Amino acid sequence: MRPSPALLRDVPVLLVAVVWGSSFLAVQQVAGPGTVVAMLVLRFGLVLPLLGVLARRALRGMGRAEWLGGAVLGLVLGGVFLLETYGAVHTSATNAGLIISLTMVFTPLAESALTRTPLPRAFLAAAGLAVLGVALLTGGGGLKAPTSGDLLVLGAAVVRTAHVLAMSRVRAIRNTDNLGLTWVQLATATLVFALAAPFAGPLPWTVAASYGPTEWAWLLHLALLCTLFAFLVQMWAVRATSPSRVSLLLGTEPLWAAVFGIALAGNHLGPVALAGGALVLVATEWGRRTAVGAARPEPRPVEPAPASV
Repeated sequence: MRPSPALLRDVPVLLVAVVWGSSFLAVQQVAGPGTVVAMLVLRFGLVLPLLGVLARRALRGMGRAEWLGGAVLGLVLGGVFLLETYGAVHTSATNAGLIISLTMVFTPLAESALTRTPLPRAFLAAAGLAVLGVALLTGGGGLKAPTSGDLLVLGAAVVRTAHVLAMSRVRAIRNTDNLGLTWVQLATATLVFALAAPFAGPLPWTVAASYGPTEWAWLLHLALLCTLFAFLVQMWAVRATSPSRVSLLLGTEPLWAAVFGIALAGNHLGPVALAGGALVLVATEWGRRTAVGAARPEPRPVEPAPASV
């Protein structure tokens, strides 16, 4: 029995969700509090030449305003990666993956505030459940304050929301080729990381020299699968299927983050924290489906930038 065309289109997108879910664990294998910036330079330094070859025609066709718009968005994207990566090394892979999923709740809320369009009550209920879930997850069942890593990842979710909204509202890049725009954003973020690296810890080549085969394998996983592969699949998928379907499949990322965190990193969740994690998963899925169902007809999909660490 031959698989259906829909299944063949869905499997690569689901694989993106899986590798994104593994990215929080991967970050913990190659970066520490003092080497985050250097690792980001190495990660994107590996991606940019490959992506640049694919994007060379698109880059030649971009005007000055498009380059400037992409650079501004790249600064915001760089903030997302910094917060997310620093957060990932200061909290568990499971917590990071579940907390960052709040972007799926924050984005419709911010969109609603900007457009003054009320959201369905079901979505507001889902948002409340998600917040409760995060409180239970990070508090471990008590009144314990969230860790600094939890707060950094929460900040990344807020900045990621700003990036998503900006992508759909910056007029200069509205008709820009997705491939070229992604390269400009990643190049801008990498340039900032490279300039900051001497003041943020060991230099990138020092960190690279300290890596053994295991660390290089994880770094290549982050660069080639979590970044390059993920972007190319998304760019293909939004043309082969609907953006809503892509969004729903990619929404399984926090589930995979929890699987990798518990199975491979040995993260332990007590009963209350486990219930909180389950609430986050259920609430974000419910909220995403409600928001998609209430949305207007979708415009041309914007650049599907690599969104996870």
